[in-house]
Amino acid sequence: MYPDLFKIGPITIHSFGVMAMLGFLIPTLILRKEFRRLSIDPDLANNIAVGAIIGGFLGARLYFIIEHWGDFLRDPAGMIFSGAGLVWYGGLVGGVLGVLLVIRSYQNTMFKKHGAGATVPSIFQFGDMIMPLILLGYAFGRVGCQLAGDGDYGPPSDLPWAMAYPRGVVPIEARVHPTPLYDIILSTALFFVLWKLRKRPFATGTLFGLALIAMGVERFITEFFRNTPKIAFDWMSLAQIISVVMVIAGVIIINQAKKAQAKSPAVAGKTAASVAASKNKH
Repeated sequence: MYPDLFKIGPITIHSFGVMAMLGFLIPTLILRKEFRRLSIDPDLANNIAVGAIIGGFLGARLYFIIEHWGDFLRDPAGMIFSGAGLVWYGGLVGGVLGVLLVIRSYQNTMFKKHGAGATVPSIFQFGDMIMPLILLGYAFGRVGCQLAGDGDYGPPSDLPWAMAYPRGVVPIEARVHPTPLYDIILSTALFFVLWKLRKRPFATGTLFGLALIAMGVERFITEFFRNTPKIAFDWMSLAQIISVVMVIAGVIIINQAKKAQAKSPAVAGKTAASVAASKNKH
């Protein structure tokens, strides 16, 4: 385990912090390239990343506080300002809300600048471009968890790939499920599948829905290999309940996208590429 990569004077560079930074930086660079391909201002990707970082941090911390409400009541300041306690699903919800605010601001600015007839990608068109990249960012974050040994590993195991985390932030001598590795493999594979599909003529919102389903299924599976409390039916954790909700939401979005395209294929079936092409004509 390498929780600390190196030191610069009194400053310690932590592996989790570096991977979390890459988890935002790499998807942002890819999104800039995608926006440029679709004739959308690539600098918008930077603003989206800032919204995701701020919203993600606040959401992750709020989720952690809710999960540890008793500890929060005993030491509110310690819970709020602690460097620990960043939960993925809280970060996802907060990050999505932060991104939505940025996109809404961009849309309003474009409408004010060019009038009501301005051709601006919808929330779902942006979702089709952005949501698959969250899986890639998540994979980088889990690399950080693996390097830091921060307690995201699972129960004891005698499988050939089981490992101990004796030098981790949350050390353990016993061989356990290396759950972050499961997350890395599944989320990276799912990202590449979705990214490969992005140029196909799906109804607007389809990739958005598929990404939600992919994230929900991925976490539902790997949650079986975590030491998280089971709060439903003696086997489901809170994260798995949220995963089920995400899968259902993804299915609903895809069905609604198909219905919208069937009703108005000339409008609802527009891809971000067609929107960008129309924008260039003006």
